[in-house]
Amino acid sequence: MNKTFSDKNNGLDYTLVGEVYLPNLVSTETNYEIGHWGQRHLDYIKQHRKVLYTSLLTSCKLNSYLYDVDVRATEMYDRLVKQLKEQQGITEQLKATDMMTWVQVMNNISNQAREIVNAEVIYTV
Repeated sequence: MNKTFSDKNNGLDYTLVGEVYLPNLVSTETNYEIGHWGQRHLDYIKQHRKVLYTSLLTSCKLNSYLYDVDVRATEMYDRLVKQLKEQQGITEQLKATDMMTWVQVMNNISNQAREIVNAEVIYTV
């Protein structure tokens, strides 16, 4: 008996375990590392979008989907932080002259950007 085979009808690969063929539900093609934003979105879809979660999991697309969400959210967060810094006139000069003010303003900017990313990417589908 072969250890593995592919079913052309449904596109799934199977592996022999004991005397039974079991479907390979984890994609071997992509295994991206999922970051902070992707993990948050995973928690959200597990709790609030169970059909979407199950569909992505059984079609072996969950990892690549979460990776795409993570990349989009990271890029959006970085872009927002940069834009908000420019809008508020935050420079390295402020960091050198008044560190505490710079930290306070940067924390505020970070929180604003995080709220926007959460609302527009993480907690929506």
